[in-house]
Amino acid sequence: MPERWINAALLGGLGAVAIWASLAGQPFTVTLATKVAILALAGVGLNIALGLGGLVSLGHAAFFGIGGYAMGVLASHAQVYDPIFTWPFLFEGSKSMPVIWIFAILASALAAWAIGRISLRTSGVYFIMITLAFGQMLYYLAISWPAYGGEDGLPIYLRNGFPGLDTLDPIQFFAICFAILLIALFVMARIAASPFGLALNAARQAPARVMAAGIDPDRLRLRAFVVSGAITGLAGALYADLNRFVSPTMFSWQLSGEIIVFIILGGVGRLCGPVAGAALFVLLERWLGGLSEYWHIFLGLLLLAVVLAGRGGIVGLLSRKTSHG
Repeated sequence: MPERWINAALLGGLGAVAIWASLAGQPFTVTLATKVAILALAGVGLNIALGLGGLVSLGHAAFFGIGGYAMGVLASHAQVYDPIFTWPFLFEGSKSMPVIWIFAILASALAAWAIGRISLRTSGVYFIMITLAFGQMLYYLAISWPAYGGEDGLPIYLRNGFPGLDTLDPIQFFAICFAILLIALFVMARIAASPFGLALNAARQAPARVMAAGIDPDRLRLRAFVVSGAITGLAGALYADLNRFVSPTMFSWQLSGEIIVFIILGGVGRLCGPVAGAALFVLLERWLGGLSEYWHIFLGLLLLAVVLAGRGGIVGLLSRKTSHG
């Protein structure tokens, strides 16, 4: 089956489930679909670095958390009318989603640039460890930040607003998240087909040949890492709005590992691999989590089967293509 049909079926199925659940009066199912869209968005972000650039980052939750705390800090100040700063001008925070997204993207991109500049001096297992270290540093920083909840996290009592939409309506908030997911997938597809994406793919497979052609592989990887971090940060801001709560767990290495699991389950480097992986993860969490608190055992067995039997992930198995590039 052509991969584009599988992608269309995945995205169409996700949208259809949310619309059906809304019409059937099942807002919880709409919320689950929204969670899938947001986690898939985070997976798309990491997939640019991992799938296209070959960068195995175990600290991508750092950008997810930065996006979440960007939302939490701005919204909490705006809700209690307590300015974030008064000089050189008065800034009271914001309850506008577009404004929060801009801050989340800029903060995550800046952090990704700084972390990438240092981390990309290493490679292999050292790159994995240094990105993990940065993620844990931010995790403990959030725990020791009492002004914004510390270890207990920071609740946001009212979901932020979007012009012309009622964000408290589950299906309308899903529409926002789903539209952003589609935009991110379009951006990834354009990057993969662009000269930059082709050079990045070449740097992943044969860095010495890329250097011989006069192209700096580390510069390509840094740009991919920044774009990846920015998209993951945007997902963090949406996730915080979904739950109306931010906590240090958004920085945890376990979350970084789960995002990698989404991509491996769905298919590394495949456009809709994170969508398939996130949907499967949420379904297993919902169905098996109600049967046993040890449902991760079944997830581990499934991950083992995918790694051993289908290295192209679920999308690769369906399209019968084991490699993306």
